[in-house]
Amino acid sequence: MKLLAISGTITGSKTLITLKKVIETIKINNPEVDIELLDLKEYDIQFCDGRDPATYVGDTKKVIDIVASADFYLIGTPIFNGSFTGALKNLFDLVPPKVFRHKVMGFVATGGTYHHYLVIENQLKPIAGYLRSYVTPGYVYVKDDHFNEKKEITDPEILARIKNLANELVFMQQALKEEINVYNIRF
Repeated sequence: MKLLAISGTITGSKTLITLKKVIETIKINNPEVDIELLDLKEYDIQFCDGRDPATYVGDTKKVIDIVASADFYLIGTPIFNGSFTGALKNLFDLVPPKVFRHKVMGFVATGGTYHHYLVIENQLKPIAGYLRSYVTPGYVYVKDDHFNEKKEITDPEILARIKNLANELVFMQQALKEEINVYNIRF
């Protein structure tokens, strides 16, 4: 079972910190899960221009292949101006939709106001639905004041949500994998 955690931003650090906290929780409770972190800051990705994804080269091709190799996803983004990042949207546009079909997705987001959590509900979940992915019931939204001066998440409610998301992601993936094996389902 390969989980790909995607930091869908090329700026800031709080989204990556939040993703790493979820990853840490998964590793503690489910060491058998193979986890890879895809930090979009580390790649020079081309803008999607509508061509066949197989024709991209360099970092763009590498990132498409990394995303395609995963069994399930933990996707993080900061919220800017009431929306998720253009970098994450570009990634969704580059990767063929069939890659995400029948795979589990969980979301984390960071932002400056309490209202920005709605981006998960009103933008990210509908995209996952379009891609025919299974979405965890819970998600994590972390506001600036949930971090201490050392950029550590200290809020007990947020830490509980992180634990719940970690558990839901692994539980849903294991259940899906078992159903596929028991019933010899082919997607």
